[in-house]
Amino acid sequence: MCVGKCSRIVGPCLLVLGTLSMAASILLLFPAGASKYLLEGHISSHAKAVPGVWGGGIAVLLAATHITALGWQCPGCSTRHNAFISVVLSKLALLGAASCFVLSGVGLTNGPLCFYNTTELGLRHGALWGYPFLDAIDQGPHARADNYLYNQRTWSICLEPEGIVTWHVVLFSLLLLISVAEMVLALLQILNGCLGCLCGFCEGK
Repeated sequence: MCVGKCSRIVGPCLLVLGTLSMAASILLLFPAGASKYLLEGHISSHAKAVPGVWGGGIAVLLAATHITALGWQCPGCSTRHNAFISVVLSKLALLGAASCFVLSGVGLTNGPLCFYNTTELGLRHGALWGYPFLDAIDQGPHARADNYLYNQRTWSICLEPEGIVTWHVVLFSLLLLISVAEMVLALLQILNGCLGCLCGFCEGK
């Protein structure tokens, strides 16, 4: 496939994925669409880090914009110099997507911050805000094996926000899938851009 044709596919795909990543990360700040939990500070640390905004979003969109322009040959774009810039930006996108993947994976593993009854975990602190599934893991190896992701019956331990576990799991899982796709496309564009630097563009040849 020609360098330009490949860029015409990779660029728009990254634009869509970067936009979806930002949307998913922002939605994590508003459980069930409510803003009061963000105002009260009852949002998990990994959601507050918004990895989908700066990692899977802005870093990827910067590369996607240049790659799209490169593919559609704006005046002066189809040059080895611009192909090299696309490689640099694609590496930035790869790093951003990888960061988003790691932070989303940790956030998904730790579970959401919610208002829960600690007595259900064998603790005697009453109801409070915390990470119930992370606390459960801390109880011992038997609890670690009973991961909340594979046992939906434990999701009801979270009393507030309503449906927070589903919200958390779906959006962080979406961020994981998006970041994987972004990494694959970024790697593809790095190879594509290197070919453009070495061999030039094949349009018109």
